[in-house]
Amino acid sequence: MPHATTPDGIKLYYEESGSGTPILFVHEYSGDWRSWEPQMRYFSRRYRCITYSFRGYPGSDTPEIESMYGQQHAVDDAKHMLDHLGIERAHIVGLSQGAFATAHFGRQYTSRALTLTLAGVGSGAGREGHEQFKKDAQATAVRIRKEGMAKYANALTRNPTRSRFKQKDPRGFAEFVKHLSEHPDVGSANTMQEYQGKRPSLYDFEAEWQKLELPTLIICGDEDEPCLQPSLYLKRVLPNAGLALFAKTGHTVNIEEPDAFNRELGNFLMLAEAGKWTPADPLDSNAPMI
Repeated sequence: MPHATTPDGIKLYYEESGSGTPILFVHEYSGDWRSWEPQMRYFSRRYRCITYSFRGYPGSDTPEIESMYGQQHAVDDAKHMLDHLGIERAHIVGLSQGAFATAHFGRQYTSRALTLTLAGVGSGAGREGHEQFKKDAQATAVRIRKEGMAKYANALTRNPTRSRFKQKDPRGFAEFVKHLSEHPDVGSANTMQEYQGKRPSLYDFEAEWQKLELPTLIICGDEDEPCLQPSLYLKRVLPNAGLALFAKTGHTVNIEEPDAFNRELGNFLMLAEAGKWTPADPLDSNAPMI
């Protein structure tokens, strides 16, 4: 089984397929390396695709020490994965928790990214409700330690941002819940406590986002209510970002609508690589409005 070892000694499980320009896929809280299978199969025809599990997730090491988790570890681990594979620059594609890591990877390791894709990004990161989100995450971590991931996974079936996936694709949704139930209790609780429960708001970094000129694609389902406003916010402040909204779609957009996701991402990568994904012209206050 292939593993990349981080400087603090954590082994991260990964798989790769294909050849060409690299794409690094970064999964959500409720996912793992398996969550990107529709993208691995599709994009490996033209790209070198890498999927991996965060620390505390299936296949990777699960440290007991709580301080060995958190958003900065996730950002750095993405860089360590590229270092291990000898990759200088890659397209970085993240969903939800992975999209937070991807955004901050672009902010901190700009020279290592070709493009950024932020899907389902921003839940709990707005100016309103951020502190309550962190408190809720801390409480959820306590419940996971007490009740385990199997119960947490079952409860997620009633989450309104996941219900459309369940309606559209019961078989795929059942597989998603099964995989989630297999996540280590300790790793999941520590991640919820240290990452979800302590991460800063995206809005805290506005000045830095305004300077980040990397080609960026933001994807959001229109039924992923907690991510709608943060997605619009990032579209406004990132100078070279585009926003794609998927109708009647929830949070787990890459496996709920894999064909649409792959089309949108593929078009973005093609335009970015051709130098055609460019910032919009600045507004001219003297131009007619209609």
